Amino acid sequence: MSKLWIDFTIAFRNLVQHSRRSLFLGVAIGSVTALLVLLNGLSTGVRETMIDTATTLSTGHVNVGGFYKVTAGQAAPVVTDYRKVLEVVKKTVPEMEFAVQRGRGWAKLVSDTSSMQAGVTGVDIRNEPKFASVLQMESGKLDDLGQPGTILLFDNQAEKLGVKVGDALTISAPTTRGTNNTVDVRVIGIAHSLGLLSTWNTFVPIQTLRALYQLNQDSTGVIQIMLHRNDLAKIPAIAARLRQSLDQAGYRVMEPDPRAFWMKFQSVSREDWTGQKLDITSWEDEISFMTWTLSALQGLSVVLIAILVAIIVIGIMNTMWIAIRERTREIGTLRAIGMHRRQVLWMFLLESLMLGLLSTIAGALAGWAIAAGLNAAHIPVPHGLQFFLMSPHLNLAVHGGLLVTAVVAITLVTGAAAFYPSIKAARLRPVVAMSHFG
Repeated sequence: MSKLWIDFTIAFRNLVQHSRRSLFLGVAIGSVTALLVLLNGLSTGVRETMIDTATTLSTGHVNVGGFYKVTAGQAAPVVTDYRKVLEVVKKTVPEMEFAVQRGRGWAKLVSDTSSMQAGVTGVDIRNEPKFASVLQMESGKLDDLGQPGTILLFDNQAEKLGVKVGDALTISAPTTRGTNNTVDVRVIGIAHSLGLLSTWNTFVPIQTLRALYQLNQDSTGVIQIMLHRNDLAKIPAIAARLRQSLDQAGYRVMEPDPRAFWMKFQSVSREDWTGQKLDITSWEDEISFMTWTLSALQGLSVVLIAILVAIIVIGIMNTMWIAIRERTREIGTLRAIGMHRRQVLWMFLLESLMLGLLSTIAGALAGWAIAAGLNAAHIPVPHGLQFFLMSPHLNLAVHGGLLVTAVVAITLVTGAAAFYPSIKAARLRPVVAMSHFG
């Protein structure tokens, strides 16, 4: 029988012999691990929901937008002759999953009883692969958005305007040449609110938006590039590659600016140029005004985890001191029969690491099971939190890598907490330890 196996056997028997203390400490370690899994699962879930919602409603993973200026002081979010730009995109980004083109606008919506300012996005619903998977319709049919002269609202907007499916609205906006224009549309659907993004987003057919802004069929607002989830880390490299390719193709490209397109109007209008300039942005740029919610949640998680880990460290150290006190004569006997100090140190560390490993595995599995149960229960999120979480239901994303990280991290913390008491135990003089009473 190998020496390592003997050490494991001794450590396991010691844990069993002091089962009450081991169980108490193990439950505490497992609970911290489960909370770590749940907190990280919540943070990851919010991030994934934010990405999925944002990249469906208002942005791609990478965007080729831009501004067109008829005069030096007047800019519009328009990409002219977008099909040629799209050809460059397809050649430059072979890893993209798909790309869509959308119109961008800001207009006044007028009903019989009320009015409001809102973003108006032009879409071709027949070429929107992910649209239906994110939106939850309260009334009406999403496919009807393919009909000219229609509009899709969210429930909070419909309530403010006092309209329902089938009612008429008038959209009013200044064109790229500075003249006001209006179009009449019919409400074909009302979707459940998805938080902050759905506060100002409305959707109309792309041809309706072109009619509102008097644009030709070759103009759009932005080309949104969607990537596979595994390629999201490549976004900065893809954006740089696109800038270079578009520049080589003869297009004027704006300098990188990590802000949403609508935040750039003032600075672009002050610049002394006319014509077209393209702007390459990422999804994080386009919703940079919202990512503070994720940062706040992650910061809160870090604070809570730090507090929980500190409690566990203190608990482990106290428990180890108690164990060493109770086993002082045993340590003296082992040292007297020839056990070296490093072997005593290893014995206590091994007990702590074994307890930590078993407890964290149980805690991680418990956290995963709780997260799966909460997701299956479709727990509704209060309206106030929906505004920031952008989902009507609680979503915890617990992946395999998160479970492994939690197990390894808490096990190492457990071992580190036991290290100093183990050193003190190893340094006990055999004669003093054997004569100890208590």
